[in-house]
Amino acid sequence: MKKLGATGLLLITTSFLFAQSKIDKIINAKEVERIEKVLSSDDMRGRRAFTPDIDKAADFIAGEFKKIGLPGAQAGDKGKSFRQEFAVVRPKQISVTANFDGNVIDEKDIVVLTCKSDLHVDQNSGFLMTRISSPENLSSGARKFIAANKNVIVLVDKSLANVFPRLANLKRSIFKTEKSFIFILADSVPSNFTIDARHEISEQPLANVIAVLPGQAKKDEYVIFSAHYDHLGVGRPVNGDSIYNGANDDAAGTTAVIMLAKYFKTLGHNERTIVFAAFTAEEIGGYGSQYFSRQVDPGKVAAMFNIEMIGTESKWGKNSAYITGFEKTDMGTILQKNLQGTGFTFYPDPYPDQQLVYRTDNATLATLGVPAHTISTSKMDNEPNYHKVSDQIETLDMENMAMIIKAIAISSRTIIGGTDTPTRVKVEDLR
Repeated sequence: MKKLGATGLLLITTSFLFAQSKIDKIINAKEVERIEKVLSSDDMRGRRAFTPDIDKAADFIAGEFKKIGLPGAQAGDKGKSFRQEFAVVRPKQISVTANFDGNVIDEKDIVVLTCKSDLHVDQNSGFLMTRISSPENLSSGARKFIAANKNVIVLVDKSLANVFPRLANLKRSIFKTEKSFIFILADSVPSNFTIDARHEISEQPLANVIAVLPGQAKKDEYVIFSAHYDHLGVGRPVNGDSIYNGANDDAAGTTAVIMLAKYFKTLGHNERTIVFAAFTAEEIGGYGSQYFSRQVDPGKVAAMFNIEMIGTESKWGKNSAYITGFEKTDMGTILQKNLQGTGFTFYPDPYPDQQLVYRTDNATLATLGVPAHTISTSKMDNEPNYHKVSDQIETLDMENMAMIIKAIAISSRTIIGGTDTPTRVKVEDLR
């Protein structure tokens, strides 16, 4: 038994040393710069969603995944595309009327989200009728009703009249669906009612870029490495420059995902299945990660590493980064343990007032209980190039970026290997 134990330990140690010897050859500043330079180039014109420019970026990312030799998005089938395609609908309201028990509802007190150009609803239409009565639940509750994807009429208490207009923001884009979602400022439940709405409907395609590395002993459990590849596109010129290159936000994170994909594919001994995801449309509402989250069983996702803006030094200097929502699971503690002796440090998020755990692509899965965290170095109290034309590759530190990506790879090894499983997020902690 002692011989077997020693042999097993030797195999594990040898495997780890092999992984360490590989990492510098795969993840290095030269390769980081090669990928970053393409994604943040002027040719990509800022990678704005709904433009040909983001399609060019998607093609590049898919090409990198293909060169690595990974299967595509569709059930790990090598014959399928890396694109996870979907559509959002932009309903432009032409008219809306509602009558509750003979009383006409003011148009400003009605918000209708639908993919139907002509919608008629009455008491016989089979719509679920429910209520929102507290301001804390207005936006989050509305999104939950939409995510449930059921025909619903939500009565919003009249005491919320001053915040009700916020729901108009939901009308900008919705996922394509046969269901309709109606919000009306009203106190009483009507016995008889009619709601009629006319919209001009435009459908717009989007695509995440997804690759899958199947696991071995725990292939039905998933670890996700993600970043968003969209940015702001072309805007008003500043000193003659109108392209918002988004080198740090978030070509840096997307570069990391590609580098990690190559590293773990080269190692080839992941026990859990790894999903590498480049999300679209984060900058205009997080539609890419929201759609992705609807396609996976959150109970099977062991961890999500979302990577956002790692191109500059953190507030602690080089060889450091922070983890959003650190206190909500023990995932950060696991990563810290795996980094002992490396000289790299992961810290808890130093900007709790910014509520970063809610603000990017980890949020949707986190609200479903997944230990989903964002890793970043961005100094949110003093990041001079954030959402500016000056967010260009020249402002980034390639050597430090490479170190951060290596740290993510090393720190995740016991989760990838299936020996560590982070605790789940308690949904009530996200309220």
